[in-house]
Amino acid sequence: MQGNSEVEIKLLLHQLRSGNQRAFEQLYRMYSRYLLSNIRMLVKDKEIADEILQDAFLKIWECREAVDPEKSFKNYLFTITRNLVYDHLRKVALDVRKRCDLMQKALEIYTHVEEELINKENDALLSDAVDHLPFQCRKVYTLSKLDGKSHQEISELLNISLATVNNHMVKANRQIRSFLLRNGELSLVIALMLCNYIRK
Repeated sequence: MQGNSEVEIKLLLHQLRSGNQRAFEQLYRMYSRYLLSNIRMLVKDKEIADEILQDAFLKIWECREAVDPEKSFKNYLFTITRNLVYDHLRKVALDVRKRCDLMQKALEIYTHVEEELINKENDALLSDAVDHLPFQCRKVYTLSKLDGKSHQEISELLNISLATVNNHMVKANRQIRSFLLRNGELSLVIALMLCNYIRK
């Protein structure tokens, strides 16, 4: 980008407005490397940064007649790129929210199935799975799932932090799922229910 005078850039912009492809390519060479490094810093992904850069220049080409040679092309290009980056980041945030919602719903289904296990003839298998948990983990899980205590209540009762209660619950759920998958057909039903829900 250094070494190109304003006069040169204005000339290239006038040529760009007229549909001159060489002028467009020269502007691309002048600005793309610097622009790409800025995009990469924002999106943290080389391939996505490359796509955004291509989209930005495609937009410039498609709207070339709207380019004003009297105004800063660099600012114009950066504005277009910034908007594309923001669009990408908004989409990523939305995708993350969707994934979180899906995981939450899957967890709710798992919890429901887990409660069915407790209330029906297969409680022995779940009981066995709980018995295989480490002592403190089993204590936290039992207080939460079988005694219906909140995480806050368990924290106060056992004199441990809320984060520790959460960690024990995550560990317990993971180990119980793993145990059920290894030890019974019913666990396969749970897995299939979750898979079917996720596919919907």
